[in-house]
Amino acid sequence: MAEETTAGRRLSLGDLLVLNELVIERRMTNATATDLMQIDERAARAQLNQMVDRGLLEARGERRGRTYHLTASVYRALGNPAGYVRVHGFEPVQQEQMILQYVDAHRTITRGQAAELCRIHPRQARRVLRDLVGRGELVLLGQRRGSYYERPIIVMDNV
Repeated sequence: MAEETTAGRRLSLGDLLVLNELVIERRMTNATATDLMQIDERAARAQLNQMVDRGLLEARGERRGRTYHLTASVYRALGNPAGYVRVHGFEPVQQEQMILQYVDAHRTITRGQAAELCRIHPRQARRVLRDLVGRGELVLLGQRRGSYYERPIIVMDNV
């Protein structure tokens, strides 16, 4: 708060409510902000986006699945720099490596298992798995609810 005031930017009551909630809950949706600030959805989204522009929040996801969390600089100011890494989650490359290690250890993985492992939404897990299939690191077997992924079988030609 002091840094914002020093920089000539005042924090509104809505800003303070959002920051306090994020310190406690780590993540927030637009719907949560709407309820918290008791304003309409458009106004809440605008206020959250202003906080993103000011470097207080980061946004993840798209449209209705968008969530907000505190930035690394805010966690640093709070004396909890590791908190940012915990809430920010893993980067896509790390997610891919976690999935491949899981498959190496357990032979197969489902989309739901990948989502749980990486702590991401199943739609995001589907994208990560699709990328791994596209690069030939995994193959998709089965259909619909019975589908799963495993490493491809490599056939060696006799020379």
